[in-house]
Amino acid sequence: MTLPSTDRILLGPGPSVMSPRVMRAMASPVLSHLDPEFVGLMDELRSGLARVFRAPEGSLALAVSGTGTAGMETAVANLVQRGTRVLAVVTGYFGERLAEMCARYGAEVRRLDVEWGRAADPDDVRKALEVSRADLVCIVHAETSTGVLNPVEAVARIAHELGAMVIVDAVTSLGGMPLDVAAWNLDAVYSCSQKGLGAPSGLAPVVFAPRALEKRVTCRSFYFDLTLLEDYWVRRKYHHTMSSSLVYALGEAVAMVEEEGLEARWARHEQNHRAFVAGVTALGLSMLVPEPARLWTLNTVRVPAGVDEAAVRRHLLQRFNMEIGAGLGPLAGQIFRIGLMGNGSTPAHVALCLAALGDALGRRPQP
Repeated sequence: MTLPSTDRILLGPGPSVMSPRVMRAMASPVLSHLDPEFVGLMDELRSGLARVFRAPEGSLALAVSGTGTAGMETAVANLVQRGTRVLAVVTGYFGERLAEMCARYGAEVRRLDVEWGRAADPDDVRKALEVSRADLVCIVHAETSTGVLNPVEAVARIAHELGAMVIVDAVTSLGGMPLDVAAWNLDAVYSCSQKGLGAPSGLAPVVFAPRALEKRVTCRSFYFDLTLLEDYWVRRKYHHTMSSSLVYALGEAVAMVEEEGLEARWARHEQNHRAFVAGVTALGLSMLVPEPARLWTLNTVRVPAGVDEAAVRRHLLQRFNMEIGAGLGPLAGQIFRIGLMGNGSTPAHVALCLAALGDALGRRPQP
C-alpha cells in the first residue's frame, strides 16, 4: 500500500483540515476498550462533549462509533417506534435522509418540504403541527447539501408548545456555529467528529437531554441502543471495541475548542465566512443562500453559466492540492460547496481558496 505523502487542503463539506496536535494524539499508544486509563479518557470526553453541546444538567453525552449518520440513527432508533408521529422538516439532502430513517423505524412521517437553498419558516412548522400534531419534529440545523442554517431555536419552541420533542442534526454546526442545547430546549442532537470539531471521521457525538432520556423507546438496533451504549460509557459493561485512537483525537479536538472558547470560535468562523463572501463577490460570483440563512462553516457558491464545475474542482485538486465539494441532488452541477470549518477556517485558507477559484475560472477580483 502506498500511503499519501502530501496533505490535501480539505475545503470541502468534510472532512476538514486537522491540526498537528490532533494528528499527534492519534499516534499515542493504543489501549484496549476497557483499559482503566482509557475509560478515564472516555469520561473526560463525555464531559467535554456535554460542555461543547451546552447540554442541560442530567443529559447523556457520548460518542457513537461511526460517522454522522451513526449519530442520526442513534437519535432515531431510541426515540422512534412504529406509529410515532414525525414531522420532518426537509430543506435538503440530509433532511431527506432523516425523514427516510424515521420511516424505516416505523414512524408515520409527514414532510414539510422547503426549496433547496432556503431556510424553513417557523410559521410553516406551526401551521403543519396545528393541522396534525406530532410526537417528534426532526430538523437539520446546518444543511450540508445547501449551506442553509435553519432556525432551530424557534422551531423547537413551537414544537414544545404543541407537544412535540425535537431531534436536531448538528453535523455541520457543532464547533462552528452557535448551538445551545440547554438554552434552546433541544431534546436529542447529533453531530460528527470530522467537521467543525476538526478530528478524523469515525465518531459521532450525540446528546440526549433529560426529556429524551425519559421518552426513549425499546430500541430495535443492538449497535445503536442508547441503554447499552450508556452501560458501556458509564457503567463499563462491554458493548463493542471502541477505537482508542479516535477517542484520543476527538478528545484533543474538544480540548482545543474549549481552550479557544465557543464564542471566540464562532466569531472566527463568522469573520472568515464574511471575508470569503466578500472575495466571492469581488470575483463576480454569487452565493446560493440569502445572507440571513447562510452557514459560516459551509459556503455554497453558484457555478457561473457555461462553466463545467467538475473541471473547476479537478483544476483545484491538481494545481493547488485543494478539495472542494460538488452539489447534490437538484443542485448537482450548479454549486460549489466550500467548507471553512474547524482548523480550516483561517484567513490563509480563505485567501488561497479565492485565488485558486479565480485561477480556475480565469477571473480577477474587481474593486
